[in-house]
Amino acid sequence: MENMRRSAGDFTNPPNYSFPHHRLARVMRDPTKTPLVLVACGSFSPVTYLHLRMFEMAKDYVRQDTQFEIVGGYLSPVSDMYKKPGLLSAYHRVNMCNLAAEESATWLMVDPWEAFQSYQRTAVVLDHFDYEINTVLGGVHTEDGEHRNVHVMLLAGSDLISTMSEPGVWSHVDLDHILGRYGTFIVERAGSGMDQATDSLARWRNNIHMISQLIQNDVSSTKVRLFLRRGLSVRYLLPTVVVDYIEQHSLYQDEGPNSPSINLDKGKGKDLVSTKSPIPQPQSAS
Repeated sequence: MENMRRSAGDFTNPPNYSFPHHRLARVMRDPTKTPLVLVACGSFSPVTYLHLRMFEMAKDYVRQDTQFEIVGGYLSPVSDMYKKPGLLSAYHRVNMCNLAAEESATWLMVDPWEAFQSYQRTAVVLDHFDYEINTVLGGVHTEDGEHRNVHVMLLAGSDLISTMSEPGVWSHVDLDHILGRYGTFIVERAGSGMDQATDSLARWRNNIHMISQLIQNDVSSTKVRLFLRRGLSVRYLLPTVVVDYIEQHSLYQDEGPNSPSINLDKGKGKDLVSTKSPIPQPQSAS
């Protein structure tokens, strides 16, 4: 796959963008394993404990059932141009994700690359991570100094994988790129049938890892926004720093008229007008 790697000219960057890697482990602990970075793409409007819990479930699965070693994890909020109903501005969503990540696991980061520009397909987002980590940063090393390329994989809920199994929603080329080149860890979500969702994706089954929720959690951003509009408490559904941020900025009090959905999915769609919002830097949770 080395000859398939993209170059800098294949990507557009938001103004003043720099790739976050302050929590990326550059030296592997176990040289017999393959270094892995997990990338979760989504709205994160707002980020919830379930979003963060997905990374922990994946970490347990990776440690117990694979030959990977996790060296980092990223939240990649979608662009405002995705125009999903209830989507808060990228500025606030990235801020909340940064607060949650900095307070949580020491290996989680937020990459604002996708959020502050035109709509980017998931296949391109994964290529961006592969380029930044393996080409720009040069991958990672073993303790003996041996260079290793990092394998990038998508982390998603089974509701997303369900859309991948629906004919016409995702382009076959992008599915093959995402599931064939990179692969994915799928975390069970309440109300989503895992087996049914992957039946039509059987050709990539070796690159699809299914993770069951041993403790059911059906918290969703949609439910959180509904609670907030009704004036109900959302504490202990979200990190406290995120709740405080929402209250400080009076967010989600009234979503108002939703922008009409342009029916973009994460597998196809054309680039739209670029957004020029300033990129917030990671904030301390303290």
